[in-house]
Amino acid sequence: MKVKLKIWRQENAKAKGSFQTYNFDEVSPEMSFLEMLDAFNTKLITEGKEPVAFDHDCREGICGSCAMYINGHPHGPVSGITTCHLSMRMFKDGETITVEPWRAKAFPVIKDLIIDRTAFDKIQLAGGFISSNVGSAPEAHSMPVIKKNADDAFDAAICIGCGACVAACKNASAMLFVSAKVSQFALLPQGKVEAKERVQKMVAKMDDLGFGNCTNTYACEAECPKEISVTNIARMNREFLCAKVS
Repeated sequence: MKVKLKIWRQENAKAKGSFQTYNFDEVSPEMSFLEMLDAFNTKLITEGKEPVAFDHDCREGICGSCAMYINGHPHGPVSGITTCHLSMRMFKDGETITVEPWRAKAFPVIKDLIIDRTAFDKIQLAGGFISSNVGSAPEAHSMPVIKKNADDAFDAAICIGCGACVAACKNASAMLFVSAKVSQFALLPQGKVEAKERVQKMVAKMDDLGFGNCTNTYACEAECPKEISVTNIARMNREFLCAKVS
């Protein structure tokens, strides 16, 4: 199949980027989107041209590094998956595919489609660690957890920190990511000790890094590859308010 690629090219963070259009006629429907980019880069290198810089690691939908905007959607037009799981069979022969990096002040472009997502790392570091006894393993069921709380904590913990929520939000808000990280500890006994301090520090760091505010459009939930629920945002707001008034 043949596709027309409209790709954002930017030499570095300080350079002015622009879209460049390429025709690529060597696409198999069996390719993943990243495999297609690999083949396209091979073609560019063979022609003596600069390959397109893009980020990737596990290619198993776990690391979240394959962050790119494809045809108006973070990670592409198919919901519930990352870019590395996006198949070229989802596109039509002859289709124009627009590919660009996340657009957010807190996620500056490094080169082409690669962005700097260390802002998320800084938010998690601001949250600190949990207090836990060390030594031998505790007895099974020595710390009972309500099943719903355990399930909700797990659902929050599967957030991979890719930044799709920020890319989808018109305000570039990181509320879904931060609330998922707050929830995965706030729901469990191990996270209660530093709960008040954790939520205040993480929210403060999020604001300090230049992320926008949540205005409840639900775009973050709709575009999240792990389908993290916006109920986590409500939980984080409760945790934050309780920490402030207590």
